[in-house]
Amino acid sequence: MMLASTTGPWTATGMISAIVLASTAGEVLTAAAMKSIGDLDEIRAKSGMAGAIRAVVTCPLFFAGVGFLALAFFSLLFALNHLNLSLVAPASASLTLVTNAIAGKFFLHENVDKRRWTAAVLVCIGMYFLAH
Repeated sequence: MMLASTTGPWTATGMISAIVLASTAGEVLTAAAMKSIGDLDEIRAKSGMAGAIRAVVTCPLFFAGVGFLALAFFSLLFALNHLNLSLVAPASASLTLVTNAIAGKFFLHENVDKRRWTAAVLVCIGMYFLAH
């Protein structure tokens, strides 16, 4: 088991960036899929559980999202093999919060309020202190 980082700072940045970008892409695509499908409770009421499942598994955006989430997971495993958990876990989780707020605003046209933007800025400040 590797306890200390044996990679340079740019390699660590690249690994964490891969996790964050793949995770954000997966979550945005999955959210877009679910919005395009509609209310699953209504679909289930009309078509039963099989209809709700069919609505999800026939949506290409859903599988694109799942693919990116799988890529994020394997990127996380790779990073954990080379970097310290105490860096990878908080960095990837926290920075994904920031990128999800940005992606939600610009790609999904969600209303991201001041409180979420403030949280994103504070996360960036915290990541700065973690990295230095």
